[in-house]
Amino acid sequence: MQRTLFTDDHETFRALVRDVVTKEVVPHYAEWEKAGRLPRDFFELLGGLGLLGMAVPEEYGGGGRPDYRYNVVLQEEAARALVTLGTVRTQLDVVLPYFLAYADAGQRRRWFPGLASGKLLTAIAMTEPGTGSDLAGIRTTAVRDGDAYVLNGTKTFITGGLLADLVIVVARTASDPGDRRAGLTLLVVEDGMPGFTRGRVLDKLGIKVQDTVELAFDDVRVPVANRLGEEGAAFSYLGHNLPQERMTVAVGSVAQARAALDTTVAYVKERKAFGRTVASFQNTKFELAAVATELEAAQTLLDRAVLELVEGRLSGADAAKVKLFCTETQGHAVDRCLQLFGGYGYMLEYPIARLYADARITRIYAGTSEVMKVIVAKSLGL
Repeated sequence: MQRTLFTDDHETFRALVRDVVTKEVVPHYAEWEKAGRLPRDFFELLGGLGLLGMAVPEEYGGGGRPDYRYNVVLQEEAARALVTLGTVRTQLDVVLPYFLAYADAGQRRRWFPGLASGKLLTAIAMTEPGTGSDLAGIRTTAVRDGDAYVLNGTKTFITGGLLADLVIVVARTASDPGDRRAGLTLLVVEDGMPGFTRGRVLDKLGIKVQDTVELAFDDVRVPVANRLGEEGAAFSYLGHNLPQERMTVAVGSVAQARAALDTTVAYVKERKAFGRTVASFQNTKFELAAVATELEAAQTLLDRAVLELVEGRLSGADAAKVKLFCTETQGHAVDRCLQLFGGYGYMLEYPIARLYADARITRIYAGTSEVMKVIVAKSLGL
């Protein structure tokens, strides 16, 4: 089915992204996977080409085009090339929106040029060792002391935390037994602040190229000038950006599942079993036909939701539906594709094995499938 989501400007942008991914990512990707991170100079390369600052106002060196569809193109082109740019996605789709929405004039002057150029890398620290999807249970504290907050606590599963120059930390500045969501504040911790340390780089099942770390804050003095938005308003801020964050996961899920389908179709046409190609068996045809149909349904749902997000009409419940459907579809699709590779599908030298491992997290982060169902159920009055 013909997609109508993108304009000519988006397709021009796609051509640039495809060229960059082909020339600057694919030849180095295996090396980056072994290192467990994207190199800092890669972000500067992307920034120099204008790929990181499309949504940043022009006065700070950005493109001045806050159109989420450019982010979609970047994810789709990475998936098409069988690579993942997870920390880039996190910076653009998850972290940058908080700066764009809540940074004051002084913060914009300090940080926006570096965000657009790729010289300032970011992360957001929400999850704690005992707190996953339940953000209201955050225990990291920040106590006001004059012109600074004294920050204490630990965070885990922080994407991009290893190289981040700026980390948005969700901390509790006040406690209200009657309202667990009240009293949360966003503070920007800068690299080098005394008491801010990075712990283990976590060894994950998939997305090996994306660093994921533990962070610790021991009496870190964070200037009040580094607070994003109003004190105590963070829970509403987090909820405001969750639809885009969940859409970002859905976009990657469908794009990577399509990559799995494409690489599987190519493989079964070449691979032979019992004297004939694997593609010639009815089971192969039926399995791939079913996968293609499910992905078409997911893509249609996703494209409609992306347009609603761009137009500011996407509700939290609808974003939850899209993430739930697209990530579950990805899991089923990639599993069925891997099966057609037989034993070779279990070997990491084949991209399908990496796509399989990478797919498992999408039903967990940005809210588990179970949490998505709770959100959808509430929208039904249940």
